[in-house]
Amino acid sequence: MEKLILKKNADERIKHGHPWIFSNEVERHINCEDGEIVEIVSSSGISYGLAFYNAHSLVSARLLYTDKFDYSLICQRIHRSLEYRKSIFPNVDSYRVVFGESDLLPGLIVDKYSNFLSVQFLSAGVDKIKDTIINALLEVIPNIEGIIEKDISTHRKSENLPEIETILYGNVPDKIRFSENNILFDVSLKEGQKTGYFLDQKINRKFLQDIAAGKTILDCFCNQGGFALNAAVANASYVLGIDISQNAVDASSNNAKINNFNNVEFIKDDVFNFLEKENTRGKKWDIIVLDPPAFTKNRKTLPKAKAGYAKINRLALKLLNQNGFLVTSSCSHHLKEQDFYEIIQREASKQKIKLRLVYRGMQSPDHPILISMPETQYLKFFVFQSI
Repeated sequence: MEKLILKKNADERIKHGHPWIFSNEVERHINCEDGEIVEIVSSSGISYGLAFYNAHSLVSARLLYTDKFDYSLICQRIHRSLEYRKSIFPNVDSYRVVFGESDLLPGLIVDKYSNFLSVQFLSAGVDKIKDTIINALLEVIPNIEGIIEKDISTHRKSENLPEIETILYGNVPDKIRFSENNILFDVSLKEGQKTGYFLDQKINRKFLQDIAAGKTILDCFCNQGGFALNAAVANASYVLGIDISQNAVDASSNNAKINNFNNVEFIKDDVFNFLEKENTRGKKWDIIVLDPPAFTKNRKTLPKAKAGYAKINRLALKLLNQNGFLVTSSCSHHLKEQDFYEIIQREASKQKIKLRLVYRGMQSPDHPILISMPETQYLKFFVFQSI
């Protein structure tokens, strides 16, 4: 097996548990296929075990924390990951089964929707052993009826991998029904974003249920209706969901229909334009939910992203009723939580609006954070009340 030698002092970060080795930390690169398993060795000869290696990626190596990586270990780690999810969500049929490095399977994402799996292979290492991983998933979760690969991602490009969307096992129907917080959802794994649905907001949506009764609620970037339907089930007086995608609006409307919700509707519109029109009309809302897609994927565009977050929260704050709630989130990893908090604080101050923080959320616990790896912590979620 090839050894990847690190530069002097390049192992300081991995000593503290960070699993990535960057290309500029390698003494000399190895000529081998992307995704090969190599041994990581410091300049002083200390072995850090095995890692997936990709000379074409900024992240050259991803530690596996083992000296022997085989089918048995893959099954063991998937089984451990599954048992953890079942312990925290014992009566739930849909959750993230594997969250990459946080489950010691770097680059692998597995989401379970009822008896179907949606998977992503975001590193060359897991992509190279794709068939082995599928076999392991079927052994650990034997009742699976179908598996779809949803590899349309910038992470694939950075690993020099092609974008792929295909059925890997069994059959995957056009719509799959599952439940979240006692609400039914029909989700298309074939047409949905990422792995089909955003499971990471599950707990935060439940909090919205707790404050929604009798209130008017605007759900911006509603996607497939997650927040809007969690408000509707709590007997909100009226809920309106906005999304620029007609497919999202149609999916949300269908999800409202199968739950027999009559207090919610969805329309297609650009959220920024809609909020500006609402301000012109002088419309006010009791609760406004902002759950946009990531405004930045890298540090280079972070200033532009900050301006976007400032604008959208500024527009929403102007539309809040007295004692109204701003439910706002960011899934941009490069925007730090404190920076996001300060953006909202500044916008409220400019408008002489007093806010109090009533709830601080994060990604659902089926998306655990590896504390030695900040990259696994990405979702920021606040609920503020105007007073």
